[in-house]
Amino acid sequence: MAKNTSLYFRIVEGRNLPAKDVSGTSDPYCIVKVDNEVVARTATVWKNLNPFWGEEYTLHLPMGFHSLSFHVMDEDTIGHDDVIGKITLTKDAIGSQAKGLDSWVNLTRVDPDEEVQGEIHLSLELRKDPEKISLRCGVIEARDLAPRDISGTSDPFARVIFNNHSAETLIIKKTRFPHWAETLELELDPEELSEEGTVTVEVWDWDMVGKNDFLGKVEIPLTCLHKTSQLEGWFRLLPLGNNEVDAGGKLGALRLKVRLVEDRILPSVYYQSLIHLLVESVISPTEVEDSSALTMLEEVTTVESRQDVAMTLVKIYLGQGLVVPFLDYLNTREVNHTADPNTLFRSNSLSSKAMEQFMKAVGMLYLHEVLKPIINRIFDEKKYIELDPCKIDLNRSRRISFKGAVSEAEVRESSVEMLQIYLTSIIESIVGSVDQCPPVMRVAFKQLHKRVEEQFAEPENEDVKYLAISGFFFLRFFAPAILTPKLFQLRDQHADTRTSRTLLLLAKALQSVGNLGLQLGHGKEQWMAPLHPIILRSVASVKDFLDKLIDIDHDIVSEVPQRAVFMPSVTVKEGYLHKHKTEGHQLLSRFGFKKRYFRLTSETLSYAKTADWHVGTEPVRSSIPIQCVCAVERVDENAFQQQNVMQVITQDNDGQLHTIFIQCKNVNELNQWLSAIRKVSIYNERMLPSFHPGAHRSGKWTCCLQGDRAVTGCSRTHSAVTLGDWSDPLDPDVETQTIYKQLLQGRDKLRKKYLEMPEADQTSDNNENKINSDIHHSDGAECNVELMKPAQSVAARLLVAIDDLEQVHFTFQLKEKEDATSVILNP
Repeated sequence: MAKNTSLYFRIVEGRNLPAKDVSGTSDPYCIVKVDNEVVARTATVWKNLNPFWGEEYTLHLPMGFHSLSFHVMDEDTIGHDDVIGKITLTKDAIGSQAKGLDSWVNLTRVDPDEEVQGEIHLSLELRKDPEKISLRCGVIEARDLAPRDISGTSDPFARVIFNNHSAETLIIKKTRFPHWAETLELELDPEELSEEGTVTVEVWDWDMVGKNDFLGKVEIPLTCLHKTSQLEGWFRLLPLGNNEVDAGGKLGALRLKVRLVEDRILPSVYYQSLIHLLVESVISPTEVEDSSALTMLEEVTTVESRQDVAMTLVKIYLGQGLVVPFLDYLNTREVNHTADPNTLFRSNSLSSKAMEQFMKAVGMLYLHEVLKPIINRIFDEKKYIELDPCKIDLNRSRRISFKGAVSEAEVRESSVEMLQIYLTSIIESIVGSVDQCPPVMRVAFKQLHKRVEEQFAEPENEDVKYLAISGFFFLRFFAPAILTPKLFQLRDQHADTRTSRTLLLLAKALQSVGNLGLQLGHGKEQWMAPLHPIILRSVASVKDFLDKLIDIDHDIVSEVPQRAVFMPSVTVKEGYLHKHKTEGHQLLSRFGFKKRYFRLTSETLSYAKTADWHVGTEPVRSSIPIQCVCAVERVDENAFQQQNVMQVITQDNDGQLHTIFIQCKNVNELNQWLSAIRKVSIYNERMLPSFHPGAHRSGKWTCCLQGDRAVTGCSRTHSAVTLGDWSDPLDPDVETQTIYKQLLQGRDKLRKKYLEMPEADQTSDNNENKINSDIHHSDGAECNVELMKPAQSVAARLLVAIDDLEQVHFTFQLKEKEDATSVILNP
């Protein structure tokens, strides 16, 4: 039974942060670490003690984790950034919150003795010879120790302590991955064996000047050595255990939203009955109004979980090749239940959420192709644009001119001109993108158009069939991406205040375009009126675009993959990075990185000098087959004296390993590329269990200082650790487990509604209501189902599937406990 751990966190905002700059303000940003590994960095909010970030992330961590920490820093142009404070949340603390954490948390001071990381490999043996009693501790090696020196390394040594006895290893200079291979022996008195003592192994960084720096400790009760003659393994290093003080809020606070989802994933065979019920709902519904497994799932889905459930269902049906029938089923029910066309798809129903998540799952690459050039232009130009008279700031629009300061009218005139230029570019890019839109998306919209036209056939409702599609296409897809480009991965950073305002005005205008201009002049924002003419002029071209969008053969969906990310010809990620030049001798390794344009698909990772790869224009291009990738990992800063470097390790047909080193411009770009390459190679068979986070130079590894180039890696690989986003690979077992958990929470509600009949109904028809206590058992369910009403029959089968899965989970968990107990008793 596999383990699946996902961590969702959102850094909302900060308040009352201390001033670190002479100007009386700070320039705060957050660094997020999981077990002391940086996984994200927020944008810097300049000159603000109450910053708003609103950045959210999802991490998939199959191996689990121990702690999540948020470090608030003050960015300085010159010198090192200042530390403001930190918040550390343990995995247990996050997991204890059933609905997750959503609150303000005070920042605490950063204590160097608490900033520990890494593991140590030990073997311990209690020897009771006739001549003497001794404790032998084999200090073998350590990995991923905290860097304490300015060089980005440490000079570690280990110390073994028991009562008043102690012994130390040798000091190994300039490494975070020391290999000691030493055995330290402590002679004990017989009376010491009866004490409830603890063996402590401490790791320190040696300093020539000043006191040594603490790197972590391990504590092992002596009773463990009484139970087993020898104990060996990797042990996580722990801090000294000083209690963190929140300084009474003097360091400020962060508003955080954090949620942990941990699941045990069963083998695929156990999910088949639930999958069958979900598939049956959309491929053979007797009547669209009849109850089905899908409608019952919607009944027990909470408002908070609806988006997650919608995304999970989209992935399940994508994997089954049935996403169009699935959406058509939900949309048809929604349309049939809507009397007023003005309220169609205006709620956050399961059908609305499913359409939103579907567009993100299959259309994100398409959205990037349409919007990215325009978004980049807006960010680069940084124009001051404002239409609201109450918000125009003439100081922001000053320019050197013989005419003096600009007037409010001039600001509005130039703003209208720029907004018209930007909006025209956006609309032209969208209406000219019919052929770029994924076929499965076009077919889904075609079905939606058909259902709406059938339900609202009256002449006065002529525009409803267009509004239904444009409501999703413009209002829920393109407009949100324009408003917050970072959340759609169109930009690495959030926009500054000036650019944010421009994007907001454009998003408002595009929403009006999506509404076909029908609500213009009815709102409070009459200052948007100068844009009304261009919005109204675009209505005809938008309608023409929507007509062309749905002009597609329904059967074409079966001829192409429904998930664009799996098409070999489609680029998953691309951009300029720096590749290390490994050929020849480099005088200084930090100057060995050359700028190259990288392009990642599901089949290859390619790079060349320029982005133009057409035949005849780019004769030199290198390509790495994804199937040869066996590890994608970070590189220690000490390897090249450079930050944000990763390595892609491949294996050729002869079993030889080859490494390419790539530098990214910041930690967020590094994590995005690591995640993207890991996702496309996640099913490779020859993934490495360990790797070297350094480089082999001058006859030795810079990380562990070993001389043999082929020596086993000194650190664990993280090939399954990825950022969660639209490009997550489909995993039917994980997705069905999510649906099972949702149904399990609503099981009692379903049983009460569909199977526990009122007394009056029980006397009306004995046959229809014959439901005995054995309904939960699959061997007796079928004969009872035949005597039930259709809704009861579906509910009974669904509850049987839920109960069966619950029993299988219980059986597997019981076996895990028995195996764990066996290991303890028989090490």
